[in-house]
Amino acid sequence: MPSYTVTVATGTQWFAGTDDYIYMTLVGTEGSSERTLLDKPLYNDFERGAVDSYAVSVEENLGDIELVKIEKMKYWVHDDWYCKYIAVKTPSGDYIEFPCFRWVVDDKEVILRDGRAHLPQDDKTRVAKQHRRKELEIRQKTYRWKEWHPGFPMSIDALSHKDLPRDIQFDSEKGVDFALNYTKAIENLCINQFMHMFQSSWGEFADFERIFVRIKNTISEYVMQHWKEDFMFGYQFLNGCNPVIIQKCTNIPSKFPVIHEMVADCLERDLTLEEELKEGNLYIADYAIMEDVTPNATDPCTMQYLASPICLLYKNSQNKILPIAIQLSQTPGEDSPIFLPSDDEYDWLLAKIWVRSADFHVHQTVTHLLKTHLISEVFAIAMYRQLPAVHPVYKLLVPHVRFTIAINTKAREQLICECGIFDKFCDRCGEHLL
Repeated sequence: MPSYTVTVATGTQWFAGTDDYIYMTLVGTEGSSERTLLDKPLYNDFERGAVDSYAVSVEENLGDIELVKIEKMKYWVHDDWYCKYIAVKTPSGDYIEFPCFRWVVDDKEVILRDGRAHLPQDDKTRVAKQHRRKELEIRQKTYRWKEWHPGFPMSIDALSHKDLPRDIQFDSEKGVDFALNYTKAIENLCINQFMHMFQSSWGEFADFERIFVRIKNTISEYVMQHWKEDFMFGYQFLNGCNPVIIQKCTNIPSKFPVIHEMVADCLERDLTLEEELKEGNLYIADYAIMEDVTPNATDPCTMQYLASPICLLYKNSQNKILPIAIQLSQTPGEDSPIFLPSDDEYDWLLAKIWVRSADFHVHQTVTHLLKTHLISEVFAIAMYRQLPAVHPVYKLLVPHVRFTIAINTKAREQLICECGIFDKFCDRCGEHLL
């Protein structure tokens, strides 16, 4: 009787192993094997990190192996199993690997194709074509679209982490890492003192030092010593957490009426402002996206406002980026003066603080949340719904979107696809993008 050697690799993450019954069926071009229980006598199969081999005997040669079916049946309690891959060695000595990299749960049959990439036109047999169609039908029932909030990109239909499909949830050790890192951060910040500081107004800049008293390293200490200085403010545009706002300035916008006489003392090359522009020594950071954001009322007596500043930056002869003019709104006028380094020390410092505040909000809501998480989720869900595991684009993308799971409408509307209707979400942009 022909015999196939089946090698099964279990994942290394926590709780990847199982004590449940694992059954396998080999499907070839010439026939299928019997549903076979993979079990070694007096041996603990499918332990975490284990690679186990089994012999599967058949009455006749199955031909080219097209599919591997896996089934799990409960032995005692609910016990999911994470399968990395299954490899099959045929009687003729061929070795075929079937990647899995997913959780196998009770009452769910998992059917795998070999690890080679296949486009739809490569599927020549009825079995292969049916598998491609069936896999997508199952995925589309599992990964469902939902509008979380009007104006936001579409997202997956899940209210909490536990509602996500098992294969895109964080692993158990990741959750433990979150908890441990949170605990360590709280310890470093001396949480009791930290919370006490937020219960009353801060009276002086030294209050910050009392909050971060336990965080000591060369960089943080240097920043704390020099954060008020213009060179550090400019340095952070390129070396901080959000280096995507600063742009080369080729002309001074009409909404930001800076003239040479205002900034002449800041220019070091004996050039006019217009000449510095032509030399490429001026940069601009414009936070127009923050304009007209409604103030937030934390209580009836407290309003929290945001600025929509414009900041002009100058590359001096030492190649340092320095701020030379700041306007805190998008509309010039008496109520929106242009602040300069020659102004009162604290007027200039407060202007820089408002710019840094705007940069923080844009970083967190646009650069990070929208463009890192929310937009990538659209592509991730579209991928799971429209590309089977054997598709070459799926194989390329899945390592980048696995485990990647609000932003204002104005930011979203800047991301317009070629069909021009991404803000309303269309099939071409989402479902059928790839």
